[in-house]
Amino acid sequence: MISTLLVANRGEIACRVFRTCRELGIRTVAVHSDADENALHARVADTGVRLPGAAPADTYLRGDLIVKAAVAAGADAVHPGYGFLSENAGFARAVLDAGLVWIGPPPDAIEAMASKTRAKRLMGLKPLTDVTEADLPVLVKAAAGGGGRGMRVVRHLADLDAESAAARAEAASAFGDGEVFVEPYVENGRHVEVQILADTHGTVWPLGTRDCSLQRRHQKVVEEAPAPGLSAELREELSALAVRAARAVDYVGAGTVEFLVADGRAHFLEMNTRLQVEHPVTEAVFGLDLVAEQIRVAEGHALESTPPRARGYAVEARLYAEDPSRDWSPQTGRLHRLALNEGIRLDTGYTDGDDIGVHYDPLLAKAVAHAPTRTEAVRKLASALERAVIHGPVTNRDLLVRSLRHPEFTAARMDTGFYDRHLPDLTEPSPDPHAPLAAALADAQGRSRFGGWRNVPSQPQTKRYAMAGEEHEVHYRHTRTGLEADGVRVVHADAHLVVLDVDGVRRQFEVARYGDQVYVNSTALTILPRFPDPTPQHAPGSLLAPMPGTVVRVADGVTAGTPVKAGDPLLWLEAMKMQHKIAAPATGTLTALSVVPGQQVEPGMVLAVVSET
Repeated sequence: MISTLLVANRGEIACRVFRTCRELGIRTVAVHSDADENALHARVADTGVRLPGAAPADTYLRGDLIVKAAVAAGADAVHPGYGFLSENAGFARAVLDAGLVWIGPPPDAIEAMASKTRAKRLMGLKPLTDVTEADLPVLVKAAAGGGGRGMRVVRHLADLDAESAAARAEAASAFGDGEVFVEPYVENGRHVEVQILADTHGTVWPLGTRDCSLQRRHQKVVEEAPAPGLSAELREELSALAVRAARAVDYVGAGTVEFLVADGRAHFLEMNTRLQVEHPVTEAVFGLDLVAEQIRVAEGHALESTPPRARGYAVEARLYAEDPSRDWSPQTGRLHRLALNEGIRLDTGYTDGDDIGVHYDPLLAKAVAHAPTRTEAVRKLASALERAVIHGPVTNRDLLVRSLRHPEFTAARMDTGFYDRHLPDLTEPSPDPHAPLAAALADAQGRSRFGGWRNVPSQPQTKRYAMAGEEHEVHYRHTRTGLEADGVRVVHADAHLVVLDVDGVRRQFEVARYGDQVYVNSTALTILPRFPDPTPQHAPGSLLAPMPGTVVRVADGVTAGTPVKAGDPLLWLEAMKMQHKIAAPATGTLTALSVVPGQQVEPGMVLAVVSET
């Protein structure tokens, strides 16, 4: 029996595994980098071990340090979570060689399937080798790991070498393995997968299907179970293929077999030899705790001959600290508050007051709704996200709500090209026009005012805010009966709640302030100075860092004085395990290059200056 378990991971998945361990009476051990010293997963574990450094390559990808941590902390089992070393056969062997229980499949099974190139050969498929124009578009893909890292779609043959190099660099950084391969890119198919669970006694459960078609950068955003709209024949085929893949490698534990479905046909993608981020939707539908089942299987217990019966529908949305309207750029900073309605499952690695840093994935939380029908589950999740209190960095919350309510999604007609088609409409700003006034009134009532009301008409008070990239100026007046604003009747105002009568409709606004940031319901505002500085802050043509990160590469031959064309790549930033290309905004001359590879940058820092021709 397992008594103490170490999770070789961080954030949300570590917290989720710890939760099950507490329910099973198993003590928990966390590992944490220096950047994660005060992270939630390090705080909720019974004990923790420091991994010196911050970069994944120095910490969570150091299997030798993690095995030493498990031994030092007295753990008798290791759970890898997902990402990092979860599909690393060498790490699994090291855990077993140390006399510890490995909560996962045998190393040989990981080796056979964790490399997507070997998995394809096992399923009778081959990667592309000599790519020609006739093969386009193609997908360059990391052989190890997942989560959309190390993937590039190539539509022009001339871009293949550069995109392959970028994919290799990103894969090496995220997984410690820079191997990539090329395969045909199936346009606008549906991403469907089958959850499996296998024991050491020869039983393999296919636990239904999941649809994960809503993706950005080949990383899933919204997932649901069961996958809607599949014929009975196709569901049976997918389950049979998944069981076949598991039996081919004598699989043990939880795993997922992924497919692209197009024109009613299933195209094998890969087998993930680990727990998936989206496993909660399967848990909700089948009434299972997959982590508990992983632990029981590792302890040698047998599964029942048949899996439990599926009930209802479940939908999961991934809440990211990112700005979808700015090329999905990750965001950092203090998460002041995160709260969702009761009745929604929330898996997160953050709590109020935590800092979101630059080193790791920008996933804040996963919100999951379960209901008897798909329509009810989707509506329930959209409403919960819309009402969620999220104060801190920019997130994709509004995108999620609009995605869940989009006609293509509600009608289950989505595919992997959903965001390519609809992103501009889904990210169109729609701030509440009365939010600035509510913020100003809350501020007016929250501050002490010297002196009482005088029997003289007061001058209107003015406040300026930035909201959705635009400036807004509001006016209000103190009167004998309270506060007055043009065109709107103020029913109530205090530092935290403002009630307005707008054309006969009563509306409530909850207000929270953190420094110069104000949140009015779900709308974020920045207080602007009363007298702004009129001098320009940067030279024309300045390229500013859109996020904190590290300069990992400068394009070959690019120096100050180099002629550039609009769209030419100048350099690449790495932030939150993803690489982001910084391109020339116009045709002209690169008059300044202010950074070098390896340099850390902060948001707003000048990276380069392009003088337009």
